[in-house]
Amino acid sequence: MGRILIKNGLVTDDKCSKKADILIKDEAIEKIEPSIDASILTKEDRAIDAEGKVVMPGAIDAHTHYHLVSRGTVTCDSFEEGSRLAAFGGVTTVVDFADHNRGQGLVRSLQYRLDEMRPGMAIDYTLHQGVYGHGYDSTIGKQLEDLKTHGVKTLKIFTTYRNTGYLIENREDLLDLFTNAKRLGMLVTAHCEFNPMIEEISDNWKGNFSPASHALLRPAEAEGKAIELFGSIALEAGCPLYVVHCSSECGLNAIRKLREKGLTVYAETTPTYLFLDRSYLDGPDGSLYVMTPPLREKSDNKALRDALKDGEIQVLATDHCAFTREQKLSCSDCRTIYPGIPGTEEMLLLLNTLKDQTKPMTMSDVVRLVSTNPAKLFGIYPQKGSLEVGTDADITILDPKARWTLEDDKMHSASHYTPYRGFEVHGKVRTTILRGRIIMEDGSYYGIAGSGRFLKQC
Repeated sequence: MGRILIKNGLVTDDKCSKKADILIKDEAIEKIEPSIDASILTKEDRAIDAEGKVVMPGAIDAHTHYHLVSRGTVTCDSFEEGSRLAAFGGVTTVVDFADHNRGQGLVRSLQYRLDEMRPGMAIDYTLHQGVYGHGYDSTIGKQLEDLKTHGVKTLKIFTTYRNTGYLIENREDLLDLFTNAKRLGMLVTAHCEFNPMIEEISDNWKGNFSPASHALLRPAEAEGKAIELFGSIALEAGCPLYVVHCSSECGLNAIRKLREKGLTVYAETTPTYLFLDRSYLDGPDGSLYVMTPPLREKSDNKALRDALKDGEIQVLATDHCAFTREQKLSCSDCRTIYPGIPGTEEMLLLLNTLKDQTKPMTMSDVVRLVSTNPAKLFGIYPQKGSLEVGTDADITILDPKARWTLEDDKMHSASHYTPYRGFEVHGKVRTTILRGRIIMEDGSYYGIAGSGRFLKQC
C-alpha cells in the first residue's frame, strides 16, 4: 500500500486547528508538519489536496446497534451496510453492543457477538457488554475479570425492560456490579428510565397507544428518577457513571445534582434529542420516529443544545438502530412499533451544522464530542480519536463550506429513510480513511467486508 500525503488542509484535533500536511505510511500517521514536499512521493503514492477542507480524526459513533435481533426480527442495517453508511458519514469506528445472551456468561456472549461481526465489518469496532438481570449471579466479579482480559471494559445496564429480563431489579446486585466495576477500572453505561414509574403509568393508562402517546407513557421524569437511582448506587460504590442517550432537561438536572455531590458522570446525547421533538410523533408517519427514550419537548432540545455548548455533555453518539420504513409503518401501536431509527451517517454533519449555529462552539469541540472523548472513555485512545504520529491513520476530510439537504434517497441506510429529511446541513464528507486506506471518496465506497478490526479497550 502506497503512502498518502494530505496537503493544505486545516488539521483539527480536540485542541486546535492549524494549516498542516499529513503523511500516511502503511496504516499509521508518519508525519505532521507545516509543509511536506510532494516530491518525496513515488508513483505508488497518492497526494490529496485538502485546500479549504477540515482534516480531522475519524469520527467514532459510540452507540450503535447494527444487525440487532429485536422483537422477532432483525434491524435492517447489517454489519456490511452499517460500515458503508458509517464511511459516508466520516465514521471510522463504532462502539456496538453485545447482548447478555440467555444461558451464556458474559465472555461467551461477547464472543458470540464478535463472531457475528467479524465477517461483515469494514470499519473498526469495539463493544459495550450488556449485563442483564436474567443472567446475574454471584459469579459476576469473576465474569467481569474475564471480560476485561478479553478487551472489553465497558458495561451496559438498564433500569427498564423487566419483561425481557434486562432489568437488574435488586439494588444490592446493582451495588455489587458497580463495586466490581470500580475494582476493575470498568465503566458502567446506563439506559435510564425508572421502571416502576413506567409500569405504574402503563397500568393506569386510559388513553390510546398512538405514536404520540409514547412520550407520555415514558416521560422525562422517569429518566431523571433512574439517573438519581443509578447515581446513588454509583456514589456508594465510588464508581463513575456514563448516562447513554440523555433525552431531557429533567435528565440533565439529575446529572447536575450528582456532579454537585462529587460523582463523576459522563453524559451522552444523540442528534435526535437535539433536533427532533415530540411533534414528529403526530401524523401518519409518526411510527418512523418512535424510539426509546421518546422524543421530548422543544424546550428539552434547547436545554441539551445549551449543555452541549457549555461542555456538560461529553459524547454525541446516535443509538443507530434502523428498521425499514415498511417495518416501522406496519404498526401504529407505540407498544409494539419497532423502536429505533438510523443516524450514524448524519451525526457529524448535524453536529457541524449545530456548531455553525452555536457560538462559541468550534471545530475542536466537534472533534472532542465525536472522536477524542469517546476514544478516551472507551479505552481506544490515542490509537483512535487523535492525530498523533504513530497512531492509526483514521482521517476524515470534511468540506465545511458545502450546503445540502438531507433526503431519503441521498442516505445509505437500508431503512431507506432519514429522520432528518429536509434538514439543510453544513458540511460534506469528501474522504474517509481507515488505517491508511481510503474507504470512501467523493461518493464512492471502497470498504472491504471483514477488514474491520476489533479494538481491545485498555
